[in-house]
Amino acid sequence: MILEKDVVIIGAGPAGLAAAVELAKNGVKDIVVIEREPFAGGILNQCIHDGFGVIKFNEVLTGPEYAQRYIDEAEKLGVEIMTSSMAIDINRDKEVTVIGSKGIIVFKAKAVILAMGCRERTRGAIGIPGTRPAGIFTAGVAQNFVNVKNIMIGKRIVILGSGDIGLIMARRLTLEGAEVIAVVEKMPYSNGLARNVTQCLEDYGIPLLLSHTVVNIEGRERLKSVTVAKVDDKGEPIRGTSKKFDCDTLILSVGLIPENELTKDAGIDMDEVTQGALVDENLQTSIEGVFACGNVLHVHDLVDHVSNEAEKAAKSVLRYLETKCENGQRVKVKAGKGIRYVIPHTISGKKDVTFSMRVDRQWTDIKLTFLNGSNPIKSFKYKKLNPSEMVVVNLKASELKDVESLEVAIDED
Repeated sequence: MILEKDVVIIGAGPAGLAAAVELAKNGVKDIVVIEREPFAGGILNQCIHDGFGVIKFNEVLTGPEYAQRYIDEAEKLGVEIMTSSMAIDINRDKEVTVIGSKGIIVFKAKAVILAMGCRERTRGAIGIPGTRPAGIFTAGVAQNFVNVKNIMIGKRIVILGSGDIGLIMARRLTLEGAEVIAVVEKMPYSNGLARNVTQCLEDYGIPLLLSHTVVNIEGRERLKSVTVAKVDDKGEPIRGTSKKFDCDTLILSVGLIPENELTKDAGIDMDEVTQGALVDENLQTSIEGVFACGNVLHVHDLVDHVSNEAEKAAKSVLRYLETKCENGQRVKVKAGKGIRYVIPHTISGKKDVTFSMRVDRQWTDIKLTFLNGSNPIKSFKYKKLNPSEMVVVNLKASELKDVESLEVAIDED
Protein backbone atom coordinates (compact mmCIF):
# COMPACT_ATOMS: atom_id res chain seq x y z
CA MET A 1 0.00 0.00 0.00
CA ILE A 2 1.45 3.38 -1.04
CA LEU A 3 -0.11 6.56 0.34
CA GLU A 4 0.84 10.08 -0.66
CA LYS A 5 1.31 12.69 2.07
CA ASP A 6 2.47 16.28 2.16
CA VAL A 7 4.60 15.69 5.27
CA VAL A 8 5.62 12.55 7.17
CA ILE A 9 6.97 13.13 10.68
CA ILE A 10 8.81 10.27 12.37
CA GLY A 11 8.39 10.44 16.13
CA ALA A 12 5.51 11.79 18.25
CA GLY A 13 7.63 13.11 21.09
CA PRO A 14 7.92 16.83 21.83
CA ALA A 15 9.77 17.56 18.58
CA GLY A 16 7.42 15.65 16.29
CA LEU A 17 4.28 17.01 17.98
CA ALA A 18 5.50 20.62 17.92
CA ALA A 19 6.40 20.35 14.25
CA ALA A 20 3.04 18.78 13.38
CA VAL A 21 1.09 21.46 15.24
CA GLU A 22 3.05 24.27 13.60
CA LEU A 23 2.47 22.80 10.12
CA ALA A 24 -1.24 22.25 10.75
CA LYS A 25 -1.66 25.79 12.09
CA ASN A 26 -0.23 27.06 8.81
CA GLY A 27 -2.62 25.13 6.60
CA VAL A 28 -0.80 21.85 5.92
CA LYS A 29 -3.49 19.23 6.45
CA ASP A 30 -2.09 16.08 4.86
CA ILE A 31 0.31 15.16 7.69
CA VAL A 32 0.99 11.85 9.37
CA VAL A 33 3.07 11.40 12.52
CA ILE A 34 4.59 7.93 13.03
CA GLU A 35 5.10 6.77 16.64
CA ARG A 36 6.35 3.33 17.67
CA GLU A 37 5.00 3.58 21.25
CA PRO A 38 1.30 3.01 22.07
CA PHE A 39 0.89 6.68 23.06
CA ALA A 40 2.12 10.01 21.76
CA GLY A 41 4.28 12.18 23.99
CA GLY A 42 7.60 10.37 23.93
CA ILE A 43 9.85 10.40 26.98
CA LEU A 44 7.75 13.18 28.54
CA ASN A 45 5.14 10.61 29.57
CA GLN A 46 7.43 9.27 32.28
CA CYS A 47 8.86 12.63 33.39
CA ILE A 48 6.37 13.37 36.17
CA HIS A 49 8.57 16.04 37.79
CA ASP A 50 7.89 19.70 37.02
CA GLY A 51 10.14 22.30 35.39
CA PHE A 52 8.87 21.98 31.82
CA GLY A 53 7.33 24.81 29.83
CA VAL A 54 8.87 27.79 31.61
CA ILE A 55 10.20 29.22 28.35
CA LYS A 56 7.47 27.98 26.00
CA PHE A 57 4.32 28.51 28.07
CA ASN A 58 5.52 30.73 30.93
CA GLU A 59 4.24 28.01 33.24
CA VAL A 60 5.81 25.26 35.31
CA LEU A 61 4.43 21.96 33.99
CA THR A 62 5.16 18.27 34.45
CA GLY A 63 6.31 16.26 31.44
CA PRO A 64 2.89 14.66 30.77
CA GLU A 65 1.19 18.06 31.10
CA TYR A 66 3.62 19.58 28.61
CA ALA A 67 3.09 16.74 26.13
CA GLN A 68 -0.70 16.90 26.55
CA ARG A 69 -0.73 20.55 25.47
CA TYR A 70 0.61 19.49 22.07
CA ILE A 71 -1.42 16.28 21.87
CA ASP A 72 -4.65 18.22 22.47
CA GLU A 73 -3.67 20.84 19.91
CA ALA A 74 -2.78 18.18 17.34
CA GLU A 75 -6.13 16.45 17.82
CA LYS A 76 -7.96 19.77 17.55
CA LEU A 77 -6.18 20.48 14.26
CA GLY A 78 -6.92 17.00 12.90
CA VAL A 79 -3.32 15.77 12.77
CA GLU A 80 -3.10 12.02 12.13
CA ILE A 81 -0.89 10.22 14.67
CA MET A 82 -0.18 6.55 13.96
CA THR A 83 0.86 4.93 17.24
CA SER A 84 2.32 1.42 17.67
CA SER A 85 3.84 1.89 14.23
CA MET A 86 7.52 1.85 13.36
CA ALA A 87 9.28 3.50 10.43
CA ILE A 88 11.79 0.95 9.17
CA ASP A 89 13.14 2.66 6.06
CA ILE A 90 13.51 6.03 4.34
CA ASN A 91 14.88 6.45 0.84
CA ARG A 92 16.14 9.42 -1.14
CA ASP A 93 12.77 9.75 -2.87
CA LYS A 94 11.23 10.51 0.55
CA GLU A 95 9.38 7.19 0.69
CA VAL A 96 8.91 6.09 4.31
CA THR A 97 8.16 2.42 4.97
CA VAL A 98 6.12 1.82 8.13
CA ILE A 99 5.12 -1.43 9.81
CA GLY A 100 2.25 -1.58 12.31
CA SER A 101 -1.15 -3.07 13.06
CA LYS A 102 -2.29 -2.30 9.50
CA GLY A 103 0.63 -4.18 8.01
CA ILE A 104 3.29 -2.53 5.86
CA ILE A 105 2.52 0.92 4.47
CA VAL A 106 4.76 3.07 2.28
CA PHE A 107 4.18 6.82 2.54
CA LYS A 108 5.33 8.92 -0.40
CA ALA A 109 6.03 12.33 1.13
CA LYS A 110 6.75 15.76 -0.28
CA ALA A 111 8.80 16.42 2.88
CA VAL A 112 9.98 14.35 5.85
CA ILE A 113 10.81 15.52 9.37
CA LEU A 114 13.07 13.30 11.46
CA ALA A 115 12.13 13.60 15.15
CA MET A 116 13.05 10.21 16.58
CA GLY A 117 14.65 11.50 19.78
CA CYS A 118 17.52 9.69 21.47
CA ARG A 119 18.39 6.62 23.51
CA GLU A 120 20.60 6.00 26.54
CA ARG A 121 24.15 4.72 26.72
CA THR A 122 24.33 1.38 28.50
CA ARG A 123 26.89 -0.43 30.63
CA GLY A 124 28.32 -2.02 27.51
CA ALA A 125 29.00 1.41 26.00
CA ILE A 126 31.25 2.44 28.89
CA GLY A 127 32.77 -0.94 29.70
CA ILE A 128 32.46 -1.28 33.49
CA PRO A 129 34.22 -4.50 34.58
CA GLY A 130 32.70 -7.03 36.97
CA THR A 131 29.85 -9.52 37.13
CA ARG A 132 26.44 -9.19 35.46
CA PRO A 133 23.88 -9.31 38.29
CA ALA A 134 20.33 -7.97 38.38
CA GLY A 135 19.92 -4.45 39.74
CA ILE A 136 21.68 -2.41 37.03
CA PHE A 137 19.44 0.04 35.16
CA THR A 138 19.82 3.02 32.88
CA ALA A 139 18.25 6.15 34.37
CA GLY A 140 15.41 6.20 31.85
CA VAL A 141 14.50 2.58 32.47
CA ALA A 142 14.54 3.20 36.22
CA GLN A 143 12.31 6.23 35.69
CA ASN A 144 9.87 4.16 33.65
CA PHE A 145 9.68 1.41 36.30
CA VAL A 146 9.04 3.85 39.15
CA ASN A 147 6.89 6.50 37.46
CA VAL A 148 4.90 4.47 34.93
CA LYS A 149 4.83 0.88 36.18
CA ASN A 150 4.87 1.75 39.91
CA ILE A 151 7.68 -0.75 40.56
CA MET A 152 10.37 0.13 43.10
CA ILE A 153 13.80 -0.87 41.80
CA GLY A 154 15.94 -1.02 44.97
CA LYS A 155 16.70 0.17 48.48
CA ARG A 156 20.39 1.17 48.50
CA ILE A 157 21.33 2.93 45.29
CA VAL A 158 24.44 4.32 43.61
CA ILE A 159 24.03 6.50 40.52
CA LEU A 160 26.84 6.74 37.97
CA GLY A 161 26.74 9.92 35.94
CA SER A 162 25.25 13.30 36.77
CA GLY A 163 23.05 13.75 33.72
CA ASP A 164 19.71 15.39 34.40
CA ILE A 165 17.67 12.17 34.45
CA GLY A 166 20.12 10.64 36.94
CA LEU A 167 19.91 13.70 39.20
CA ILE A 168 16.13 13.73 39.04
CA MET A 169 15.97 10.01 39.81
CA ALA A 170 18.20 10.55 42.87
CA ARG A 171 15.49 12.80 44.28
CA ARG A 172 12.63 10.62 43.09
CA LEU A 173 14.02 7.46 44.67
CA THR A 174 14.77 9.30 47.91
CA LEU A 175 11.16 10.44 48.07
CA GLU A 176 10.10 6.80 47.57
CA GLY A 177 12.13 5.76 50.61
CA ALA A 178 15.34 4.49 49.04
CA GLU A 179 18.79 5.49 50.25
CA VAL A 180 20.79 7.09 47.45
CA ILE A 181 24.33 6.60 48.71
CA ALA A 182 26.04 8.83 46.15
CA VAL A 183 25.99 10.22 42.64
CA VAL A 184 29.35 9.47 40.99
CA GLU A 185 30.60 11.68 38.15
CA LYS A 186 33.76 11.07 36.11
CA MET A 187 34.15 14.69 35.06
CA PRO A 188 35.27 17.45 37.48
CA TYR A 189 31.86 19.10 37.00
CA SER A 190 28.25 17.96 36.84
CA ASN A 191 26.76 17.08 33.46
CA GLY A 192 23.30 18.18 34.56
CA LEU A 193 21.67 21.57 34.93
CA ALA A 194 22.83 23.56 37.95
CA ARG A 195 19.24 23.79 39.22
CA ASN A 196 18.99 19.98 39.28
CA VAL A 197 22.21 19.64 41.28
CA THR A 198 20.76 22.03 43.85
CA GLN A 199 17.17 20.76 43.93
CA CYS A 200 17.84 17.03 43.56
CA LEU A 201 21.11 16.47 45.45
CA GLU A 202 22.01 19.34 47.75
CA ASP A 203 18.46 19.78 49.07
CA TYR A 204 18.40 16.08 50.06
CA GLY A 205 21.96 15.76 51.32
CA ILE A 206 23.00 13.34 48.57
CA PRO A 207 26.79 13.39 47.96
CA LEU A 208 28.10 14.23 44.48
CA LEU A 209 31.50 12.63 43.94
CA LEU A 210 33.16 14.53 41.11
CA SER A 211 36.22 13.10 39.30
CA HIS A 212 35.17 9.58 40.38
CA THR A 213 33.89 6.53 38.53
CA VAL A 214 32.73 2.95 39.11
CA VAL A 215 35.61 0.54 38.53
CA ASN A 216 34.03 -2.77 39.55
CA ILE A 217 30.65 -4.45 40.04
CA GLU A 218 30.08 -7.41 42.37
CA GLY A 219 27.16 -9.77 42.87
CA ARG A 220 25.76 -12.98 41.43
CA GLU A 221 21.95 -13.08 41.48
CA ARG A 222 21.62 -9.44 42.61
CA LEU A 223 24.06 -6.55 42.80
CA LYS A 224 25.87 -6.53 46.15
CA SER A 225 28.41 -3.73 45.82
CA VAL A 226 30.21 -1.34 43.49
CA THR A 227 33.76 -0.07 43.83
CA VAL A 228 34.32 3.63 43.18
CA ALA A 229 37.70 5.27 42.56
CA LYS A 230 38.96 8.77 41.93
CA VAL A 231 40.20 9.51 38.39
CA ASP A 232 43.03 11.69 37.10
CA ASP A 233 42.75 14.44 34.51
CA LYS A 234 42.82 11.77 31.77
CA GLY A 235 39.91 9.89 33.33
CA GLU A 236 42.06 6.98 34.51
CA PRO A 237 41.44 5.49 38.00
CA ILE A 238 44.02 6.48 40.62
CA ARG A 239 45.51 3.62 42.62
CA GLY A 240 44.78 3.65 46.33
CA THR A 241 41.63 5.77 46.03
CA SER A 242 39.05 3.01 45.64
CA LYS A 243 36.16 2.60 48.03
CA LYS A 244 33.49 -0.11 48.09
CA PHE A 245 29.81 0.81 48.49
CA ASP A 246 27.37 -1.90 49.53
CA CYS A 247 24.26 -1.45 47.39
CA ASP A 248 21.57 -3.43 45.59
CA THR A 249 21.07 -1.07 42.64
CA LEU A 250 23.27 0.84 40.20
CA ILE A 251 21.71 3.44 37.92
CA LEU A 252 23.60 4.58 34.83
CA SER A 253 23.08 8.17 33.71
CA VAL A 254 26.00 8.26 31.31
CA GLY A 255 24.74 10.11 28.28
CA LEU A 256 22.30 10.00 25.39
CA ILE A 257 22.73 9.04 21.74
CA PRO A 258 20.53 10.42 18.92
CA GLU A 259 18.36 7.61 17.47
CA ASN A 260 19.72 7.80 13.94
CA GLU A 261 19.75 4.31 12.42
CA LEU A 262 17.10 5.38 9.89
CA THR A 263 19.08 8.53 9.08
CA LYS A 264 22.28 6.60 8.43
CA ASP A 265 20.53 3.94 6.37
CA ALA A 266 19.06 6.69 4.19
CA GLY A 267 22.59 7.83 3.32
CA ILE A 268 22.24 11.22 5.03
CA ASP A 269 25.53 12.92 5.91
CA MET A 270 26.27 12.71 9.65
CA ASP A 271 28.16 14.76 12.24
CA GLU A 272 30.63 12.54 14.12
CA VAL A 273 30.48 14.76 17.22
CA THR A 274 26.71 15.12 17.71
CA GLN A 275 25.94 11.76 16.02
CA GLY A 276 23.08 13.61 14.34
CA ALA A 277 22.58 14.71 10.74
CA LEU A 278 24.48 17.54 9.12
CA VAL A 279 21.97 20.34 8.54
CA ASP A 280 21.83 23.82 7.10
CA GLU A 281 20.17 26.88 8.64
CA ASN A 282 16.78 25.50 7.57
CA LEU A 283 17.50 22.24 9.45
CA GLN A 284 17.49 20.48 6.09
CA THR A 285 19.75 17.44 5.81
CA SER A 286 21.90 16.44 2.85
CA ILE A 287 18.79 14.91 1.23
CA GLU A 288 16.59 17.63 -0.20
CA GLY A 289 13.23 17.76 1.57
CA VAL A 290 14.32 15.77 4.63
CA PHE A 291 14.65 17.82 7.81
CA ALA A 292 15.79 16.95 11.35
CA CYS A 293 15.04 18.53 14.73
CA GLY A 294 15.07 17.85 18.45
CA ASN A 295 17.21 15.24 20.18
CA VAL A 296 17.69 13.21 17.00
CA LEU A 297 19.70 16.17 15.68
CA HIS A 298 21.62 16.94 18.87
CA VAL A 299 20.87 16.30 22.53
CA HIS A 300 19.07 19.22 24.20
CA ASP A 301 18.90 20.02 27.89
CA LEU A 302 15.48 21.77 27.83
CA VAL A 303 12.35 20.49 26.10
CA ASP A 304 11.34 24.10 25.40
CA HIS A 305 14.37 24.35 23.09
CA VAL A 306 13.29 21.11 21.40
CA SER A 307 9.85 22.56 20.66
CA ASN A 308 11.29 25.83 19.38
CA GLU A 309 13.68 23.98 17.08
CA ALA A 310 10.84 21.75 15.81
CA GLU A 311 8.72 24.81 15.01
CA LYS A 312 11.67 26.24 13.12
CA ALA A 313 11.92 22.98 11.14
CA ALA A 314 8.19 23.16 10.38
CA LYS A 315 8.54 26.73 9.07
CA SER A 316 11.38 25.54 6.83
CA VAL A 317 9.17 22.74 5.54
CA LEU A 318 6.44 25.27 4.75
CA ARG A 319 8.87 27.31 2.67
CA TYR A 320 10.15 24.15 1.02
CA LEU A 321 6.63 23.02 0.04
CA GLU A 322 5.96 26.44 -1.44
CA THR A 323 9.22 26.95 -3.33
CA LYS A 324 10.86 23.51 -3.63
CA CYS A 325 14.14 25.21 -2.81
CA GLU A 326 17.26 23.09 -2.98
CA ASN A 327 20.59 23.40 -1.19
CA GLY A 328 22.42 26.23 -2.95
CA GLN A 329 25.69 28.00 -2.18
CA ARG A 330 26.57 27.25 1.43
CA VAL A 331 29.06 28.67 3.93
CA LYS A 332 30.43 26.07 6.32
CA VAL A 333 30.20 26.80 10.04
CA LYS A 334 33.24 25.63 12.02
CA ALA A 335 33.45 24.81 15.72
CA GLY A 336 36.65 26.55 16.83
CA LYS A 337 38.58 26.75 20.08
CA GLY A 338 36.55 25.58 23.08
CA ILE A 339 33.46 24.65 21.05
CA ARG A 340 32.50 20.98 20.88
CA TYR A 341 29.94 21.42 18.10
CA VAL A 342 27.76 24.07 16.50
CA ILE A 343 24.45 23.76 14.62
CA PRO A 344 23.60 24.56 11.84
CA HIS A 345 26.60 23.18 9.98
CA THR A 346 26.11 25.41 6.93
CA ILE A 347 24.39 28.76 6.27
CA SER A 348 23.50 30.83 3.22
CA GLY A 349 24.44 34.16 4.80
CA LYS A 350 21.14 35.59 3.57
CA LYS A 351 18.89 35.21 6.62
CA ASP A 352 18.80 35.46 10.41
CA VAL A 353 20.20 32.33 12.04
CA THR A 354 19.82 30.77 15.49
CA PHE A 355 22.99 28.89 16.45
CA SER A 356 23.02 26.10 19.07
CA MET A 357 26.31 24.83 20.51
CA ARG A 358 28.09 23.29 23.47
CA VAL A 359 31.52 24.08 24.89
CA ASP A 360 34.12 21.36 25.38
CA ARG A 361 34.80 22.08 29.09
CA GLN A 362 34.04 24.61 31.82
CA TRP A 363 34.94 28.19 30.86
CA THR A 364 34.76 31.34 33.01
CA ASP A 365 34.86 35.05 32.15
CA ILE A 366 35.13 34.57 28.41
CA LYS A 367 33.73 35.82 25.12
CA LEU A 368 32.04 33.67 22.51
CA THR A 369 33.14 35.14 19.19
CA PHE A 370 31.92 34.59 15.62
CA LEU A 371 34.61 35.15 12.99
CA ASN A 372 34.63 35.57 9.23
CA GLY A 373 38.03 34.08 8.57
CA SER A 374 40.17 35.93 11.14
CA ASN A 375 37.83 38.94 11.38
CA PRO A 376 35.46 39.08 14.39
CA ILE A 377 31.79 39.58 13.48
CA LYS A 378 30.14 39.57 16.89
CA SER A 379 30.98 38.53 20.46
CA PHE A 380 28.90 37.50 23.47
CA LYS A 381 30.24 37.76 27.03
CA TYR A 382 29.66 34.98 29.58
CA LYS A 383 30.61 34.64 33.23
CA LYS A 384 30.49 30.86 33.00
CA LEU A 385 29.79 28.19 30.38
CA ASN A 386 29.37 24.45 31.06
CA PRO A 387 29.23 21.54 28.59
CA SER A 388 25.96 20.44 30.20
CA GLU A 389 24.09 23.60 29.18
CA MET A 390 23.41 24.35 25.53
CA VAL A 391 24.30 27.84 24.32
CA VAL A 392 21.80 29.47 21.95
CA VAL A 393 22.63 32.75 20.17
CA ASN A 394 21.13 34.64 17.24
CA LEU A 395 22.85 36.49 14.42
CA LYS A 396 21.05 38.74 11.97
CA ALA A 397 21.33 38.44 8.20
CA SER A 398 23.04 41.84 8.12
CA GLU A 399 25.78 40.47 10.41
CA LEU A 400 26.29 37.43 8.18
CA LYS A 401 26.35 39.33 4.89
CA ASP A 402 29.39 38.57 2.72
CA VAL A 403 30.61 35.87 5.13
CA GLU A 404 32.99 33.52 3.32
CA SER A 405 33.87 31.19 6.21
CA LEU A 406 32.25 31.25 9.63
CA GLU A 407 33.88 30.07 12.86
CA VAL A 408 32.69 30.32 16.45
CA ALA A 409 35.32 30.13 19.18
CA ILE A 410 36.08 30.93 22.80
CA ASP A 411 38.07 34.12 23.27
CA GLU A 412 39.86 34.37 26.62
CA ASP A 413 41.30 37.84 26.00
